[in-house]
Amino acid sequence: MKISEIINEALKEDISKGDITSNAVIPKSTAVKAEIIAKQKGIIAGLDVAKTVFREVDNKIVFIKKVNDGEFVKKGKIIAELRGNTRAILSSERVALNFLQRLSGIATLTYEFVKLAGNVKILDTRKTTPLLRELEKYAVRVGGGYNHRFNLNDAVLIKDNHIAIAGSVSKVVMLARKTGKKIEVEAKNIKEVKEALDAHADTLLLDNMNLREIKKAVELARGKAKIEVSGGVNLKNIRKIANVNVDFISIGALTHSPKAMDISLEVREVIDGK
Repeated sequence: MKISEIINEALKEDISKGDITSNAVIPKSTAVKAEIIAKQKGIIAGLDVAKTVFREVDNKIVFIKKVNDGEFVKKGKIIAELRGNTRAILSSERVALNFLQRLSGIATLTYEFVKLAGNVKILDTRKTTPLLRELEKYAVRVGGGYNHRFNLNDAVLIKDNHIAIAGSVSKVVMLARKTGKKIEVEAKNIKEVKEALDAHADTLLLDNMNLREIKKAVELARGKAKIEVSGGVNLKNIRKIANVNVDFISIGALTHSPKAMDISLEVREVIDGK
């Protein structure tokens, strides 16, 4: 689904037959100036999406960005200014802010992990909101992270169920070679790490291993395969994991449980009260 289609579906969900409150209490021709304001510090992402939401409702709305995506803002910073029909602005406000708050929340959380990870690349996962993957992965990039797979056809990632069905790591890796793509194998313990290395996997995904196991896996894989750590990673332990010299750290929480950034829209002036 295209982003424009997602926006239109979101507007249809919220506005449906119209904004009964605004239509009842605000004269049709009233126009206002309004501001979108950050209520907390963070990284902004999704301004063009928000702009598109407003313009889909009324293409005469003027939307002026005061910051750019990827910019760190402090509490109270004016993110954007709007001018236009009051009913149109108020009707599209919630949908625009929903996108902007979620994407900024993802970018901000990603930024926090990136700061602590040093030279280790922070990756997202496929644990995204259905139909919003493109937008959410964009927000990860805005926050300084990198995208893992966009979909199941992007790369080979062999997990425990694949191994169980195929019968062994070596067999499933051999079968996967016909794709012509690099192969990543999930490992939950050192035994599985050794099996994946013996099968000549290109990357090992260490799933929920403790720090001691991660260090051992890094030693075994040195010069043979890249190391990605996933599972149980948080802001308290990421620096220790990064210091083991792994190549990547993937974090599902970037997109499945970020806290939305607090952002609001405030009307500042009525410029045509007819």
